[in-house]
Amino acid sequence: MLDTGIKVLFEGNNITRLLDGLWVTTRIALISVILSVFFGTIIGIGWSSRFRIIHVFARFYLEIMRIMPILVLLFLFYFGLTRIAHINLNAEMASIIVFTLWGTAEMSDLVRGALTSLPKHQKESGLALGLKSFDIYFYILVPQAIRRLLPATINLTTRIIKSTSLVVLIGVVELLKVGQQIIETASLLRNQTAAFWVYAVIFLLYFIICYPISQLSFHLEKKWQS
Repeated sequence: MLDTGIKVLFEGNNITRLLDGLWVTTRIALISVILSVFFGTIIGIGWSSRFRIIHVFARFYLEIMRIMPILVLLFLFYFGLTRIAHINLNAEMASIIVFTLWGTAEMSDLVRGALTSLPKHQKESGLALGLKSFDIYFYILVPQAIRRLLPATINLTTRIIKSTSLVVLIGVVELLKVGQQIIETASLLRNQTAAFWVYAVIFLLYFIICYPISQLSFHLEKKWQS
């Protein structure tokens, strides 16, 4: 019967376990987003400067992060780096590092695009007034770029949240992993419909987190374009 499958959600502390897994997912995503925005903004500003060495480094870094699948990076850091460099790195920390590296690359490209899309005469006007490069970026360019950058940054946040489901493959006990554990236990009890209900709740939890963020991005983009 279908109704027997949904009962697995209310057995023991399964709901609490799913919420604990959701917190792990949220924690990894939140820390990664904060670090990505910080480092990505710095690299993006440097990328839009006149220093060629920064251009070369940023372009190479971005291409590496885009070419390399996130799952490969997770395996590389958790199973490779920890053994080669003899570093005591747990799975959650490895996940944060990987998503920060990936998010930083994406964020730097967004910042560069937002800055280069601004009219060139604004920077030239700042130079004509005798402003230093730092002052031009801090007082003129960056405040205007934020308006164009914010919706894309919010979209990047939802991408990072959804991609954190990959960390289950290196042993992080996050939302998806908890769901799998509950399903395995239910399977031993021959509960054939438990998987449907557990994954439905997981989908709902991801939706509750990501949908408001996506709507915020859509609202800001629509408001600022009008």
